[in-house]
Amino acid sequence: MNVPEHDAGPHRPQNGRPRGLSDLTHAGAYVVDDRGRIVEVAPRTEALLRRPAADLLGADAHDLLHRGPRGETLPRSRCAMRRPLITGGTSQGEREWLARGDGSLLPASWLVTPCLLADGRTGALVLFHDADEPGAQVPEPEHGTSMSELDRLALLAETTTTLTSSLDVDETLRQLVRLVVPLLADWVVVDLLTEHGGVNRAAVVHHEDGVLVHHEDLEGPMPAVPEESPMPLSRALRGVTATLAGPETYQGAPDSGIAVFQQELFRRTGMHSAGIAPIRGVREVVGALTLGRAERSGAFTTADLLLVEDIARRAGLALDNARLYERQRRVAETMQRHLLPRLPSVPGLEMSALYVPAPRASQVGGDWYDAFTMPDGATALVIGDVVGHDLEAAAGMAQVCNMLRAYAGAEQDRPSAILDRLDRAVVRMAQATMATVVLARLEHTDDGRWVLCWSNAGHPPPLLVERDGRTRFLEEGQGLLLGTGIRGVRADAVVELPPGSTLVLYTDGLIESPGHSLDEGLARLSRYAASHTHRPLNALGDMLLERVRPEDNDDDVAMLTLRVPPRVTAPDDLRGGVLDGDRGLPAI
Repeated sequence: MNVPEHDAGPHRPQNGRPRGLSDLTHAGAYVVDDRGRIVEVAPRTEALLRRPAADLLGADAHDLLHRGPRGETLPRSRCAMRRPLITGGTSQGEREWLARGDGSLLPASWLVTPCLLADGRTGALVLFHDADEPGAQVPEPEHGTSMSELDRLALLAETTTTLTSSLDVDETLRQLVRLVVPLLADWVVVDLLTEHGGVNRAAVVHHEDGVLVHHEDLEGPMPAVPEESPMPLSRALRGVTATLAGPETYQGAPDSGIAVFQQELFRRTGMHSAGIAPIRGVREVVGALTLGRAERSGAFTTADLLLVEDIARRAGLALDNARLYERQRRVAETMQRHLLPRLPSVPGLEMSALYVPAPRASQVGGDWYDAFTMPDGATALVIGDVVGHDLEAAAGMAQVCNMLRAYAGAEQDRPSAILDRLDRAVVRMAQATMATVVLARLEHTDDGRWVLCWSNAGHPPPLLVERDGRTRFLEEGQGLLLGTGIRGVRADAVVELPPGSTLVLYTDGLIESPGHSLDEGLARLSRYAASHTHRPLNALGDMLLERVRPEDNDDDVAMLTLRVPPRVTAPDDLRGGVLDGDRGLPAI
């Protein structure tokens, strides 16, 4: 039987339903393509399913229609009507429940048989009629799989729970491998489509003596997906239905580069039976999953393949989400890095900064640093953190950073006054934002002193490390974080930086840990900074990041370090002085 596809223009009349299927007296009929999408609908079908043809055409027949006896969504691994799409044979059944457009269920007797579509692809013709037995039960699935129905459902439930617990692509792949090997197969192969249209063999794993072994020599880039190849992996990577395969499948002359790789795969692995299924995401095909048996006896059955297809579908949703999350994370990280400034050149002053995203590709935050020359020649130093870990936090960081620069550059004023104006502006932002920040002005006096005046809005205190290794946290000048809507008096503090001393401004990602107190993190920072104060400034920042940042910290880190020249002076000791908000800048 040859029928047109629903998107073939000449076959579509103005009423939106293709012609080609004759109406039957009692039975409904529709045609699905090789992906299970409905491409042809007979008139009687609309009445039986109580759905217009426009709602049926282009829809996935299984997702739209197939249900359990209580109307529950039916896993593809339990759908008997899908098996002819995989095996290419004819199948029939006494009852299957189909969802009507009005919410009721149709108990249907059915027959599914292959047919040829207009473009040469193989589809399937589905004939069904009302069995008129509402209390009928779904028949037991065919035998041939080594797993009971309860075990299959438990595996699918575990697959969903496990794969959706991570938003990291590599971790999702590791969990997928662990779920299916050795439970279902000796070998698992995962091929992923890249963002640029290529194919990457991401995993080839074998179960050997109780251990999962990666065969990296079989992994790596693959040829592009051929558009017309009927071979199983090529079809799966195009999103067509799952297929059973064996070494005999690829014995002939290869029709594409991918077929060459498959010949080598079967030869090297010794697989005698394999199930290959597309890994589909929400919007597009993500890749293909291949499960193979070499040492263990017994070939994959159709029932096994339906289970593999269901697992691959769940893996596709997890991988799609992970890819989308990583794509958003890269956008946020790129935006964040481009917004972070180039440090100014200040005669006699060494300055270094770094920003690193959260570990294990988990989150993007709103951490930032800044340094710029103020109108009166002083150097402004900023370290801050917008509350949150997403693209909105990074965008909020950009707004707060720019506003702070604008206020600090408008006129000479105390850091506390600038933070007060910034706080009022943050409260008025359209997107609710809260942030911690330290704003400091560093001035080099005529007599050679380096004097720091700062105000702190809820941020971890800067660390001052003297040349001889003595340390102290600059805990003065504390006030509320920005964006709370609570008005309070902000204070300034002033300190003279001793010759050769180092100042470390950092965000909480450097010291905080779910498993340790904040005091422990601060003590660790102080200890390592004191013992490595002789290091070059760039090396000091890298060392602090490596040694101080807790392993279980899941936050990004911004750090700004500076070092004044080792010049001996004898100024008045201004260390630790706190300025009243109305007394103005320190006398220097």
